[in-house]
Amino acid sequence: MTRKFKFLIIVLLLLGIFFRFLNLDRKFYWYDETFTSLRISGYTETEVVQRVANGELISIPELQKYQRPNSEKGVIDTIQGLAAEEPQLTPLYFVMAQFWARTFGHSVAAIRSLSALISLLVFPSIYWLCLELFKSSMVGSLAMALIAVSPFHVLYAQEARPYSLWTVTILISSASLLRAMRLKRASSWVIYGITVAVGLYSHLLLILVMIAHGFYVVVTERWRWNKTITSFILASSGALLSFLPWMAVVINNSTEVYARTNWSYLKISWISLFNNWIINIVRGYFDFGSTRESVGAYFIPISVLIFILLILIVFSVYFLTKQTSKNVFLFIFTLILIPGLAIIIPDLIGGGVRSTKSRYLIPSYLGIRLAITYLLTSKVLFPEAKSRQHKLWKIITVVLISSGILSCAISSQSDTWWNKEWGGQNPQIARTINRSLKPLVISNLSDASIGNVFSLSYLLDSKAQFQLVVKSNIPEIPQGFSDIFIYGLYKNNRENLSKKLGVKLENIYSNKNAGIGLWKLVK
Repeated sequence: MTRKFKFLIIVLLLLGIFFRFLNLDRKFYWYDETFTSLRISGYTETEVVQRVANGELISIPELQKYQRPNSEKGVIDTIQGLAAEEPQLTPLYFVMAQFWARTFGHSVAAIRSLSALISLLVFPSIYWLCLELFKSSMVGSLAMALIAVSPFHVLYAQEARPYSLWTVTILISSASLLRAMRLKRASSWVIYGITVAVGLYSHLLLILVMIAHGFYVVVTERWRWNKTITSFILASSGALLSFLPWMAVVINNSTEVYARTNWSYLKISWISLFNNWIINIVRGYFDFGSTRESVGAYFIPISVLIFILLILIVFSVYFLTKQTSKNVFLFIFTLILIPGLAIIIPDLIGGGVRSTKSRYLIPSYLGIRLAITYLLTSKVLFPEAKSRQHKLWKIITVVLISSGILSCAISSQSDTWWNKEWGGQNPQIARTINRSLKPLVISNLSDASIGNVFSLSYLLDSKAQFQLVVKSNIPEIPQGFSDIFIYGLYKNNRENLSKKLGVKLENIYSNKNAGIGLWKLVK
């Protein structure tokens, strides 16, 4: 390993760390993240709605009581809240987050710093996996450098959700599996079982990774029952046995699971699915915005870059089949294909948008990243001959790294991004409300959801107050406010309010695709 290469790796790792902690609180605290803080508080959504949606005035500090740790609730309440309302989310991250918030504070930056810190474990984890898979420290080093400046991984490292933890457990469980198969020791299989158990409690979809591991073990052992397959079954069974308590929770509360995930059954065209898959894959390497308008005049060159990257991905997988052993190729192929198809096929057959959510396809993206890293290492660091082709691969590597760094730099200065799916208009709405001397924000939680209201509250000045109701209730509006805003979307509730008060509603901001809007009462 040359000095220049070592220096480059160190610089990229430092940049990756820098971007993970840069402007942690700049992007708005979105819907899903507010539910992380709700779980940290120990209160349930039902409790909060009952307490705050009574038509009485409530200040921002009073509302955010349900977004931080308190003396009334503890870890058990966090777990019970998840079990009752969001059983599809496993509890490990949320328990960690509560202890973290009690120790380091509950500000946006403090809560997100836990994910950022966990994401640093991705570096040694992917290095270890590359050592086990390719037997090469050079591949491992480049893999660390590329994932350090990946805009996708940086983005989710700055989100108060369990995706960084899940990424780490995918990598560690995969590396420990390869180690166990290599050493063939009982202790190694125990370690594998423990990493899988931790992974299952980090994210329910680690089950798909475990299935990929099982397929890999069976195929590499040529479908013959032997000690390795027996050891894998015992280790996996132990992990599943430890996960049974939460699996029972998921099964018993399957109705709630469906209610919380019914958005994923929205039907869209196959063309839209295909476009989303391409965009999501590309975002692991460069990400300059989510729409054509956001990239403006650069749309055509970026489209060309997307096309080149897709060719690179396909070629990297092909290159693996030619240059590596069957076991190496098979491991990456199963990691890409099995978790990916398990998400994609239901969308193609029954309809749905699960596969458009890039966070669910992290195992597949990691497999693609391993393939590309091996290709670039082979072509740039171990070329067959230093020719024009070698220079071309150097340019490709530099472009990939540079585009990742540039993407991270651009994203770090924005107050929202594509991964903030619900409430992306909140920063703009908040700026409008904050211009008022003494604003009142009325919202029907049957329209806007408590998560959107929590999200907005982080952006408003302390002078603002809320008045919250549910269903068709219409509050009695008090005097003394300079401006009165309606935060919500549903037409019927707005019209009923307008008729009862004898006022008109001026549309300030509305976007049906965004899912929320703002109106102002005009006498």
